[in-house]
Amino acid sequence: MKLFITGIGTDVGKTISSAIITEALEADYWKPIQAGDLENSDSHKIKSFLSNKKTVIHPNSYALNTPASPHFAAELDRISIDLDKIIEPKTENHLVIEGAGGVFVPLNSKDCVIDLIQPDYKVIVVSRHYLGSINHTLLTIEALQNRKITVAGIVFSGDENKATEAIILSKTGVKCIGRIEQEPYFDQNVIKEYADRFRENLLNL
Repeated sequence: MKLFITGIGTDVGKTISSAIITEALEADYWKPIQAGDLENSDSHKIKSFLSNKKTVIHPNSYALNTPASPHFAAELDRISIDLDKIIEPKTENHLVIEGAGGVFVPLNSKDCVIDLIQPDYKVIVVSRHYLGSINHTLLTIEALQNRKITVAGIVFSGDENKATEAIILSKTGVKCIGRIEQEPYFDQNVIKEYADRFRENLLNL
């Protein structure tokens, strides 16, 4: 199973969700494009959160120096992101692929994050509640479905909002994988606890 983790925007909880899903499945992890924070990248964070010994963390296809939209970070590094050079790692294990920002974050003058999603990927959308998040969540899911991309489920991140969650699930018909509370901190134990909660739903995708 190949699961692509995308968000409705930036800083909505994609990396924490990716860590939980990776731990739950003892999957391999791959972040194709990392922009900025190269000394404490998402791959580094994932490694620090995992307890299992099975996960392999595969190297980024592009590691860009500036924390910015990938197209601009690449421009500052005087390169251009080429989708043909983003080659999925070979593994017999489940694979969790973490995107960058939302689905229409540009990678170059032509391609966006959504163009990284292959036909055999299932997408999990991470949604966080804020004013406007219903609209952003519905737009993200509709954009994916319009391209005939399988949306396997949604993860809600942060403080619970029953009314928001109910209308999103009702309008989309997408399955809720689970919700991540506004925890005071995340470490291996907290990630493992959520992994145990999410595992059954993930294995049923």
